[in-house]
Amino acid sequence: MQLNTEQAAQGFAAVGSEPRLAVLMALVRAGHQGLSVGQIQDRLKLPASTLAHHLRFLTDAGLIEQEKIGRTVINRASFDYIEELAGYLVKECCVEAAPRQRKSA
Repeated sequence: MQLNTEQAAQGFAAVGSEPRLAVLMALVRAGHQGLSVGQIQDRLKLPASTLAHHLRFLTDAGLIEQEKIGRTVINRASFDYIEELAGYLVKECCVEAAPRQRKSA
């Protein structure tokens, strides 16, 4: 997947608040097994309504995926998209800079 500027901006905006970044980082640390809403709430001490808002924002931006298993909603970081978003910055880094010159020995 090749991100365009609009997609990248949406992804970066989604992690543009400390609580959303904390939620995403908790999910990244949890790995592919993810965390339930209650587990995230226990770890971050966020009110349920606030957490729901942040989860919706991150889901809409494609940074997390949710799976309902019975009555439990499991949240997982979208690792492929997160890597693509980070790669967007790296790819664009220094494209206009002059080539590096080698130091003579």
